[in-house]
Amino acid sequence: MECRLCGHLSTHKHGKAPNGTQRYFCPVCKQTFNERFDTLYYHRHVTPEQIRHVLQAHSEGSSLRGISRTSGLAYNTVVSIIRAGSVQAQLVHNAEVQSVQTEEVSADELWSFGAKNRSNASPKS
Repeated sequence: MECRLCGHLSTHKHGKAPNGTQRYFCPVCKQTFNERFDTLYYHRHVTPEQIRHVLQAHSEGSSLRGISRTSGLAYNTVVSIIRAGSVQAQLVHNAEVQSVQTEEVSADELWSFGAKNRSNASPKS
């Protein structure tokens, strides 16, 4: 397994965490980590199903307090999950957008929106 901290390719198993997940040790950076490191599940005492429920309810437009009530999680936990999900989504988006090759961009909707607003904003004589 690749080290999630320094990228070294040769890590080895280093026991198990109390929750049963496999721990790994990197001989280069001398750090231990587990499979969940740098994911939404790292250092959280919630199930993956609860995290999916929170993110899906948020994407559907539910309020944070409503999500807290329906999921049974604390409000601050819901906010933390959504913030962490947002950071992960932004990283994925940035990686995918950088690999897209384009030659030209169409901005028709932007121009029509700007022209429409300009005509509404200017005083009519």
